[in-house]
Amino acid sequence: MRQRFGRRVQKIPLDAGFSCPNRDGTLSRHGCVFCNPMGSGSGFLEKGLSIAEQWDFWRDIHVKKHGLSLFTAYLQSYSNTFGPVEKLADALAGLDGLPGLTCLALGTRPDCLDAAKLDLLAAQKERLGLGEIFLELGLQSSNDATLIHINRGHDSAAFAEAAGAAAERGLTVVAHVMAGLPAPDGREGLEELLTTVDFVNALPVRGIKFHNLFVCRGTQLSRWFEEGRYTPPTQDEYLSWLGEAVMRLDPKTVIHRLNGNPAQGELVAPEWAGNMRRLHNAVRDHFEQNNLWQGKRNRAELGPPAWFEAGFGPGEDV
Repeated sequence: MRQRFGRRVQKIPLDAGFSCPNRDGTLSRHGCVFCNPMGSGSGFLEKGLSIAEQWDFWRDIHVKKHGLSLFTAYLQSYSNTFGPVEKLADALAGLDGLPGLTCLALGTRPDCLDAAKLDLLAAQKERLGLGEIFLELGLQSSNDATLIHINRGHDSAAFAEAAGAAAERGLTVVAHVMAGLPAPDGREGLEELLTTVDFVNALPVRGIKFHNLFVCRGTQLSRWFEEGRYTPPTQDEYLSWLGEAVMRLDPKTVIHRLNGNPAQGELVAPEWAGNMRRLHNAVRDHFEQNNLWQGKRNRAELGPPAWFEAGFGPGEDV
């Protein structure tokens, strides 16, 4: 983003009032086993703040604290394409005139997309004058047995279909992937994570978010943890798996995150997942000390690609 726009572009999380088919009874009322009842959102809409008011709240903080001027609107809470296309259109209309709006990121599920919604999203790039539209799709795992076990509500084929349809319309697809998910035979590990990375590599996916699975309060996973039916990965396990996954990942796929951060008060376990700064330092140290870099497994003799360098300019061919 710095290379493209010449400066930092800050994400602003927005709650547009969407629900999830895995919570409202369409598919289930229990949600995915790991998902907290708040759906990883701020809950600001329930507190009476409009999209514009939420924007102003966060923007003022970033302007005063960091002097920032460019922002990405991140429709984050729950599944932001769930429901009729008119609901999505209303939410997008709420972005009109937001000062500093540069890009749009929208989190959703692959089974909450159809041609009309994808066409509507694609039209926003020109309408709002956006530099990029990131469609963040929850995959979590490419293993269908795992997806059933975690009550995901869709299979890997649904993700592949949605990613292809979105990419055809010029939307930038970002996959969400979790390490250490509970599985029918215990817990996913390195092999399953690498299989998921290979799955993503074969699709028109241009971004990825890696998440270490942690146990949140009020979830099915927390009950499994208390009953001794699930043990989250250790920090050393996660660092080892993450390093291998990144080295396996196509170097043209932009990594948006290398770990997940629990909200205040929601973390049950493991303790190490709750200290963001310490975890960031551990990830950095692990990569530096072991000379790990993205795509290394498939291009070790070539070295890191040129576009990893800070001086790589906007518009240069990758």
